[in-house]
Amino acid sequence: MHFQTLLPFVLASLATAHTVPWVKGMYCINGTSHEDAPNTNTAVNPLYNLAKADWWFQHDRGCDAYPPDEGDILELPAGGSFEVEMAHNRAQTTLSYDGKFTSIWPDGKEHPEDWSGPGNPPECITDGTGALHTNNQTMAAGSAFAISYNSELSDVTSENLVVFTVAAHTPWKRLASFSVPAALPACPPGGCHCAWLWVPNGCGQPNMYMAGYRCNVTGATSTIPVAKGQTPVYCPDDASKCVKGAKQMVVWNQ
Repeated sequence: MHFQTLLPFVLASLATAHTVPWVKGMYCINGTSHEDAPNTNTAVNPLYNLAKADWWFQHDRGCDAYPPDEGDILELPAGGSFEVEMAHNRAQTTLSYDGKFTSIWPDGKEHPEDWSGPGNPPECITDGTGALHTNNQTMAAGSAFAISYNSELSDVTSENLVVFTVAAHTPWKRLASFSVPAALPACPPGGCHCAWLWVPNGCGQPNMYMAGYRCNVTGATSTIPVAKGQTPVYCPDDASKCVKGAKQMVVWNQ
């Protein structure tokens, strides 16, 4: 198919967009297909009012049954950082069409550097179907990655899936960087499993997001195991109420 005839098909599928980090090593990188699917957005859809068996690693759409290709893994350099591409569709990343549909923004379009919703104070951004769930960059909720030291997805639980990094004010632009603690130990043979986690702070349906990845810690020097994750507590105004140490993911409106 010629690139010119491909364009309307790519753009047409973006009408109902959300956001997820795209990177080699993710589950559902081809949607629920074993063939290359450069125009998929299966992994971006939110989770809302579902049983745990359905929202856990996007079982509701079958993503947990479509692992990454052999050898594809998200590398986590201990003490360093890793980069992902936040986008509404794989077509808007460099993983598809040689990056022809990318921009610095997740929707592949152009927006001002100080992009915000209308009004003062700003209302929710509705351009791009409101997929960023925010009024502006400073009000973006932030998102996280968690890690489980299990090479089999069936062995991953809420208790052993522990948050290890948070990027404030994400999702926002397409490229996002997450830091990796130097104290993360090496993964077992076969690697670890990771999950990206996002609970938007208003602007749209009160849903949440979870996406799965095969991951591996590189350059690890620590041999101390990651502690069991504790249930987090919302503590915006009183730090003394916050849970100290390893924490589980936040689950919202399920």
